[in-house]
Amino acid sequence: MLWVAIAGLVATVVAVALAGRRVLFLYRLARLGQPAPERIEYAKQHVGAEIKTQLVEVFGQRKLLKWTPSGTAHFFVMWAFFILATVYLEAYGALIQGAITGRPDFHIPLIGTWPVLGFLQDFIAVAALLGLVAFTAIRIKNSPAKLGRGSRFSGSHLGGAWFTLFMIFNVIWTMFLFRGAAVNTGNFPYSSGAFASEAVAAILPTSEALEATGLLLHIGVMLVFLVFVVNSKHLHIFTAPLNVLFSRRPDGLGAAQPMRSGGKVLDFEEADPETDVFGRGKITDTTWKGFLDFYTCTECGRCQSQCPAWNTGKPLSPKMLILDQRDHAFAVAPYLLAGDKAGAGTGAENVPQDVLALLDKPLVGEEGVIHPDVLWSCTNCGACVEQCPVDIEHIDHILDMRRYQVMIESSFPSEAGVMLKNLENKGNPWGMSEMKRAEWIEELDFEVPIVDEKMPEDVEYLFWVGCAGALEDRAKKTTKAVAELLHIAGVKFAVLGPMEACTGDPARRLGMEFLFSMLAQQNIETLNDAGVKKIVATCPHCFNTLANEYPQLGGTYEVVHHTQLLARLVEEGKLTPITPIEEKITYHDPCFLGRHNKVYAQPRDIMAKVPGVRAQEMHRCKDRGFCCGAGGARMWMEERIGKRINTERVEEALTTDPDTVSTACPFCLVMLGDAINEKKNAGQAKETLEVVDVAQLLIKSIKQG
Repeated sequence: MLWVAIAGLVATVVAVALAGRRVLFLYRLARLGQPAPERIEYAKQHVGAEIKTQLVEVFGQRKLLKWTPSGTAHFFVMWAFFILATVYLEAYGALIQGAITGRPDFHIPLIGTWPVLGFLQDFIAVAALLGLVAFTAIRIKNSPAKLGRGSRFSGSHLGGAWFTLFMIFNVIWTMFLFRGAAVNTGNFPYSSGAFASEAVAAILPTSEALEATGLLLHIGVMLVFLVFVVNSKHLHIFTAPLNVLFSRRPDGLGAAQPMRSGGKVLDFEEADPETDVFGRGKITDTTWKGFLDFYTCTECGRCQSQCPAWNTGKPLSPKMLILDQRDHAFAVAPYLLAGDKAGAGTGAENVPQDVLALLDKPLVGEEGVIHPDVLWSCTNCGACVEQCPVDIEHIDHILDMRRYQVMIESSFPSEAGVMLKNLENKGNPWGMSEMKRAEWIEELDFEVPIVDEKMPEDVEYLFWVGCAGALEDRAKKTTKAVAELLHIAGVKFAVLGPMEACTGDPARRLGMEFLFSMLAQQNIETLNDAGVKKIVATCPHCFNTLANEYPQLGGTYEVVHHTQLLARLVEEGKLTPITPIEEKITYHDPCFLGRHNKVYAQPRDIMAKVPGVRAQEMHRCKDRGFCCGAGGARMWMEERIGKRINTERVEEALTTDPDTVSTACPFCLVMLGDAINEKKNAGQAKETLEVVDVAQLLIKSIKQG
């Protein structure tokens, strides 16, 4: 057995050296990226939450198990990697002990002869084998050759995936060969339990040579697989737990990250475009967390399959956004690393022209790594981040590239420029006078206090009306409904009126961080001076910005969405819907209320309390809800490529044959309303069909009673 041990150990040293060299390369490349100390700090401050996230997301495979049967198959294959590590421990033990004593009958101390361990090893190996069959069937069924753009594997590196399935199969059959032969030679540590190994033993001859061959094959396959894994997309086996650990939230949604340079939040008053990093203009402007995203992408395409832009014929694939950056990073890495080692330049005096072209290739551009149409197709809906099983934060990548394009290159859709000018000059995207913000109050039959300097002492909530809620006719109906409901419930509230300005969400999501900062600081100063503590907002975009992003600039308040407050008031009996609304209603989840802030139940709870309402969910709802097309500042950009996202969503709503479509966002109200009107004009929707806010349903039931 000495030669077997020598061969096995030499192969191990070579394979570990090759894998280690690749890991060092990946580490050095990530180190070229920008610092992200906030990621480490967050992980330190939320140890308990991070442990829970690891248990749920990594070991529990929560996101993948939403996708059955592929999720179930992956669950068993993933756990096979963990449990079969004990088999490799036994294999190396047998290798070494066989060389020392001549008899490879090693067992793991304490637990190594327990029948339950032998059973678990065999069970998970058989389950993984069935998982491979499932993966094969899924990949054939969803092959890009069959489905084209409709396949979530479209654009993925398919050869590596098939090779991985082949190598896992090799791991399993060599394991049973080694263990079956060991049963026959008497070197097997388990007297019972290992049912599959014993079944294989029944068809194998008794042969120590066969056992040694099986042992070497089993170890050899693993070593080849190790070297392959660290050079392929299956690197996620090792990097996924790290990527989950350093995601800023368990689901990666909510607040957009502030602009940072050198790991510190950028101070615009002292910033220097020549030395500071403004977003992402080249691959090394990516943070090390961004590089970790590159390494961790599994190319599964779940993000792509859920993306509203991709599903309506636009060029944005969240998966390809990550892969194209990753492939570019790997292509230029040797020269970047050589330059880093040399201290300047590319590390080579005579760089070939094709290499220079590659190094000078812009990150975003007509001939760049990422086409501008890809960048500007994003609605920031978060479907990609929500579905990603390894917590890649696609929106962060897109926002960073947008910031560079807007603030440094001044390159963005022309119509968005009008919105930015209106925000800067008038404090709202439509450019209307600030005095119009309080006109809706005149249509009410009760008084609504407007904050002058300080919040009145008897007022509990500041009602943040928002630009749409104050200035857009359809959204005003929601504003008035909420005001009436609060008045009926006896909730004291006030508004800022002309003192309110846009929260800055459209500017930030477009990439104009400077304008966002200006608007946010102005609003925070107003809110703090007025002594505001609690805010209710009807717009999910305002809600998200006030609750999750203003704390970045020193504005910390207790913020609720109107559906959360109204649901509580109904539950407490302060609002009682009486009159039946005999309608079939389908509810559309606003992205910034649902995926970004996990408010799914309250709007549905309100509808459930309205007599007569028959709720009918759309196929894509809650965390898989489909965007209306307005987020990410898309509300103010023309949709020239592919099918309109709001049309796609309304067509899905129409499949439920609704009498009414309800939602809880002024942007969704406008986008869905426009698409419904188009369908009416084409004779494809009921003339009576309308889209309303949940608050409008509630006030209708209460007032008519």
